[in-house]
Amino acid sequence: MATQMAEARQTHITVQIEVEDAVFRASGKRIDFPGFFRAYVEGSDDPDAAIENQEVLLPVLAVGDGVNCGALEAIGHETQPPARYTEATLVKTLESEGIGRPSTYASVIGTIIDRGYVNANGNSLVPTFTAFAVTSLLEQHFPDLVDVGFTARMERTLDEISTGEAEWLPYLRTFYSGDSGLEHQVQERETHIDPAEARTVNLADLAAKVRIGRYGPYIEAENEEGPVKASIPQDISPADLDGDQVELLLRQKTEGPEKLGLHPESGEAIYVLLGAYGPYVQLGEATDEKPKPKRASLPKGVTPDTVTLEMAVGLLALPRLLGKHPETDAPIKASLGRFGPYVVHDQGKTGKDYRSLKAEDDVLTVTLERALALLAEPKGQRGRRKAEPLKALGAHPDDGEQVAIYNGPYGHYVKHGKVNASLPEGKTPDDISLELALELLAAKAGTKKKTTRKSSTTAKKTTKRAAASKKTTAKKTTAKKTTTKKTTTRAKKAKE
Repeated sequence: MATQMAEARQTHITVQIEVEDAVFRASGKRIDFPGFFRAYVEGSDDPDAAIENQEVLLPVLAVGDGVNCGALEAIGHETQPPARYTEATLVKTLESEGIGRPSTYASVIGTIIDRGYVNANGNSLVPTFTAFAVTSLLEQHFPDLVDVGFTARMERTLDEISTGEAEWLPYLRTFYSGDSGLEHQVQERETHIDPAEARTVNLADLAAKVRIGRYGPYIEAENEEGPVKASIPQDISPADLDGDQVELLLRQKTEGPEKLGLHPESGEAIYVLLGAYGPYVQLGEATDEKPKPKRASLPKGVTPDTVTLEMAVGLLALPRLLGKHPETDAPIKASLGRFGPYVVHDQGKTGKDYRSLKAEDDVLTVTLERALALLAEPKGQRGRRKAEPLKALGAHPDDGEQVAIYNGPYGHYVKHGKVNASLPEGKTPDDISLELALELLAAKAGTKKKTTRKSSTTAKKTTKRAAASKKTTAKKTTAKKTTTKKTTTRAKKAKE
């Protein structure tokens, strides 16, 4: 109905009140003619009142009028930073800017991930220190090449070349060898680019410098003995690096690792360190006899400040033997891996059966009984909850299994065994009886059988065609060999 109604007419008013250096704004809206707005008040007993509620009326004012201040109330408002790009929002931005084509979006995202410009953290694309350094270099020395408008213009030119509206060779010559072409820009600027400055990332509020090295980003700072360098863990992004983390990394480099205590059995010192892959505990120091001391990563949620000596001893003792499986007599162990804590049923040559621990489980205290319960769960089913029926209709007359109504992502449906059937349009769960549900299930099962038969028939026909084609090819090959043999024999006789 709204599409057939007249346009609405509104008057928007913005008032600015200047008080010395401060400016206050107030916005108002008056509906002069509601038009199609009258169709947008469904559910209201009083359409006129509903339209009036959409209005924001200001008092009658004129330019230069004075305003008497009755009271002032300061209301705080904190804005949120823009969300990080995801693959979907990045593609949307590329589309809006006219960059790339749908066929190139996947390769663009793959390139920035493979080259280490972003790290995929869940759905978010988090820029790395390398991305900051490369972007800064290009914006400073080649601003026109990384300009969004330049890229969009190039896309349009390439489209014109593909349709024959422009010549490709003159365009490429101008782009590369022209007076302001790429070759000329590189030769002109390569002497002005300082390599040390080009691999430096300038972050505000940090006394130390962040540089990009051969093995990743690192911190560089000056002290009395000279420059000090410390690697930055891979899971720390430029937005997360702060002064406290810089101080910890530099102190660990200059003063050595922080000693947590002594191991109760070996008497060796246990250290808490921050490495390229995050915090971890280490037993003893690296020596010529023991170049690689035992290490263990901290579990998710545990920070170097909260780890205790008892926890560190337990982590260094992993994998922990829980006991033996009552059926196979094979050992069951608990340990900490790349994807978190887990239990494993090690059956030797037969193989290993893994299960991840749940959030409420602790790898240092999990029991054998709990591990057996987790191992008894089917793989891929952990954490899934079986859907509860909204309404049980009764037993199916054929096998006695329950027929019930469930609520799914696409609406309500009836279920019996592995057969699901959607409810008819306009029907609610209260309208469905067992008899109607059986009819819906039978119709759905019949459709599945037809589809299966059709697929089976198609598969048989395809097999016959393939066999016939293979047979024909074999005949042709045999005929070709025979012909070749005859030709060779004739040539031999002619030669003789």
